[in-house]
Amino acid sequence: MAKNWDLIITGGEVFTPSGLVAADVAVADGRIADIGALDAGRADEVLDAKGLTVLPGVIDTQVHFREPGLEQKEDLESGTRAAVMGGVTAVFEMPNTSPATIDAAALNEKLTRAEGRAWCDHAFFIGAAAENAERLGELERLPGCCGVKIFMGSSTGTLLVHEEDVLRQVLRHGHRRVAVHSEDEARLRERFELIREGGKVSQHPEWRDVETAVRSTKRLLRLAREAGRRIHVLHVTTAEEVPLLAAARDIATMEVTPQHLTLAAPYCYEELGSLAQMNPPIREARHREALWEAVRLGIVDVIGSDHAPHSREEKQAPYPRSPSGMPGVQTLLPLLLDHMNAGRLSVERLVDLTSTGAQRIYNIAGKGRIAVGYDGDFTLVDLNAKRTVEHDWLQSKCDWSPFEGKPVTGWPMATVIRGHVAMRDGELLGGPTGRPVRFTETLPPAAG
Repeated sequence: MAKNWDLIITGGEVFTPSGLVAADVAVADGRIADIGALDAGRADEVLDAKGLTVLPGVIDTQVHFREPGLEQKEDLESGTRAAVMGGVTAVFEMPNTSPATIDAAALNEKLTRAEGRAWCDHAFFIGAAAENAERLGELERLPGCCGVKIFMGSSTGTLLVHEEDVLRQVLRHGHRRVAVHSEDEARLRERFELIREGGKVSQHPEWRDVETAVRSTKRLLRLAREAGRRIHVLHVTTAEEVPLLAAARDIATMEVTPQHLTLAAPYCYEELGSLAQMNPPIREARHREALWEAVRLGIVDVIGSDHAPHSREEKQAPYPRSPSGMPGVQTLLPLLLDHMNAGRLSVERLVDLTSTGAQRIYNIAGKGRIAVGYDGDFTLVDLNAKRTVEHDWLQSKCDWSPFEGKPVTGWPMATVIRGHVAMRDGELLGGPTGRPVRFTETLPPAAG
């Protein structure tokens, strides 16, 4: 019999649009060709998934891989390698590199750098700035671009859009959903006096306080509605923002990170020091519980890692000179599987937050579900595996994780990208085969 499939995954429990089913999945020419009780003899390669759950490939829609300009912290090869080791099949990379990704030349430079070096599929954000505001409508449609990113509050890098007239210009030019780091820059500058002469890292959530986030998100929602533009608010951290975003579902979607769902102040700063420092900050437990409630109620649309590595030496600088950010692309799925086993998530909710939600928000073509015609992207997990996040397992150049030593239940056992088995049982296979993510035609702007 002629072999007409490149890969068949057999013996696993597969998460399809109809739910979990015992089935085999076949891939041909990079796309899912059949699902059901299949003849493994018709495939060139067989992947035994007995005892495993086959999920749609995990998509991490917020990573900072630091290339070009800051490759000592991370680069496209090491960052995507970490992603694949953690079960992630595609990533969206942020524009606050050096130089910043604000034009077609910078976007194409990243795509060229990724070719032959990226282990997983990838797309890049264009950063919004005063100088490119009127061109964003054309820039957001370039191949390999996942959309526009706005930094309303200063963070790592130089990208910043906080003046109201520039924000209006950015929101009025283009149609795709805009991703936003929402912190109020004026309040950040005003409150920096609290720590200007030095302080403790535990003061980070006092400097970048709840009002800093709430004031910015209220302003963003007002301007987005005025412009009729869809927005996606990244790494939401406060209980107070949740009802604001829940009331704006016609124009707003919401992301949270595993860090904000797992850690809480003040204990994380006592235990981890500046390794727990990120923007927006890890806050008190009441905010964490509010975020979990938002997950339960379906208000949270996606979970992204906000993978933002710095060297351990940089992190050891006295606060506030210590940089904000932590690695997370490799631990995103293990943490969420552990939360699922603790009863905080169902497998259906996990898939929506890590695959389907990303496809829906960004109009990704051919990813986000296990269905015939979709890309052959799969994350195979052992829901019952008990593991510990070990230092030797980490792939990021920064060589640390705030979750080192953490025991978890649930672990990524294989990563398959367009039918290529990129990781199996903790071992990378083959070489980097990542390609740019494709997107469907953009949606018209939302009604004002």
